[in-house]
Amino acid sequence: MHIRIKLLIIVCNLLVSDTASMLAQVWQSDLGNGDYKNPVIWADYSDPDVIRVGEDFYMTASSFHCVPALPILHSKDLVNWEIINYAVSRFPDTYFNVPQHGNGVWAPSLRYHDGWFYIYWGDPDRGVFMVRTRNPRKDWSAPVLVKKAYGNIDPCPLWDDNGKVYLVHAFANSRAGLSHVLQLQELNADGATVTKNRNIIISGLPENHTLEGPKFYKRNGWYYIFAPAGGVATGWQMVFRSKEIWGPYEGRKVLAQGNTNVNGPHQGGWMELESGQNWFMHFQELQPFGRIVHLQPVRWIDGWPVIGNDQDGDGIGEPVAGFIKPATKAGYPARALQASDEFNDRQYNLAWQWQANYYDHWYSLSERQGHLRLHAQYHDSPASLWMVPNILAQKIPGPQFIATTKIDATNLANGEKAGLVNMGLDYASLTLSPSQDGFVLNLTVCKNAHQGYSEEIKQSIQVKSGGLFLRAIYTRNGTCQFAYSTDAQNYTKIGEAFAVREGRWIGAKIGLFALSSQVTGLKGYADFDWFRIE
Repeated sequence: MHIRIKLLIIVCNLLVSDTASMLAQVWQSDLGNGDYKNPVIWADYSDPDVIRVGEDFYMTASSFHCVPALPILHSKDLVNWEIINYAVSRFPDTYFNVPQHGNGVWAPSLRYHDGWFYIYWGDPDRGVFMVRTRNPRKDWSAPVLVKKAYGNIDPCPLWDDNGKVYLVHAFANSRAGLSHVLQLQELNADGATVTKNRNIIISGLPENHTLEGPKFYKRNGWYYIFAPAGGVATGWQMVFRSKEIWGPYEGRKVLAQGNTNVNGPHQGGWMELESGQNWFMHFQELQPFGRIVHLQPVRWIDGWPVIGNDQDGDGIGEPVAGFIKPATKAGYPARALQASDEFNDRQYNLAWQWQANYYDHWYSLSERQGHLRLHAQYHDSPASLWMVPNILAQKIPGPQFIATTKIDATNLANGEKAGLVNMGLDYASLTLSPSQDGFVLNLTVCKNAHQGYSEEIKQSIQVKSGGLFLRAIYTRNGTCQFAYSTDAQNYTKIGEAFAVREGRWIGAKIGLFALSSQVTGLKGYADFDWFRIE
């Protein structure tokens, strides 16, 4: 593929009146002229893996403790994406009934074989799991424990030409005490059980420490393992190859930051199009937003992939800021991932996830038509929201945006609160609670919630009505300013701008919740008319 680098001048104008236009301004990768800009997804889709099935592209990513888990995204052109499903609606293990921050689903691999879609992932504390389906838009199978293990992560299968099935995986240093080797293991014919045949096939030391996230391919008689090294924020992309599946493997660095501002460009999936073009999707850690997704062109030279723009011809590419869109037969209209929600359907949109396994009685979209009703739930974690499961949140959708919701809290009982939260290791919330004179609006902040610190009310305002518009204004420098309004026209800022902070292995999230301080007795609820990102 001939690389044509263009100067991309991006002018963002957020001062538009039409809501749909404003939505497109949050982040739009498709430039509408046949080119795109990176990232193609400015949202926290960590450790992405991508496959092509015919003219369709599918992607999944790490979801850690969030539920539902394992998002399924679809595209026709690798630039414009849509969330279409989740592979795991709830974790079957009750361990996930409370938030397990940073645990759960690590670095999944998505594959298509013999009419089945497969996802393998590693739970660092439990082992390697697998789910599968004939149709990624419909139900997936219950998770199967392929290998019970501690510290085995980032698995990827390969169905070889001889009918055998193999699995390569990495190790989590926090559990296994090492993170520089990759292990190959044979699976049974249906890919659901490991055999005793296994061996360490690659060691990254001394140059390639923190070797993880392997993706396994076979091309022109060669076995290829794409694997990132060097750490999440500052690493690079390696590729290893061998004529024999058990090795020996030779390795080469194929993508690094170089002179760009894209730190740690690595860990993702390679695919070949029907047109013959090759592409690679990977993440960039950009906290507090999370790990955002880039798309790079790929050329093959002498049996090695060159990813991005290799300016000096040394075989190590650098990330491109933008490029010509992939040559696909079909495309999507320019679009952003789902974010805003009018709550007019039978289910909230697919952008939303809970902090843990959820129960259906926590919410309703039918008890009051056109509203999301959150029933106030008691939780024995009065210090902070860190261990509260019933927070419904979504990923930050861009570098600069405004999130607004219309809340009706008139049916909350005494000792209850509901509102808007920016969730992370540090968090801030804007909540309404009943009071003797009406309602009180509280701005609350918690620093180092993951270390058990308690939240603190920074400002309280007495308001007459339980119906308000709550707003969070996010800036490019990673701050969030809360505001409120009684008429949706004139907003009053409350408190100081809050420094947004990422969560445990995930980016910060914006969410809604309703809590009760009462263990028993009749509990109230809050209704949210809509949630809009602009």
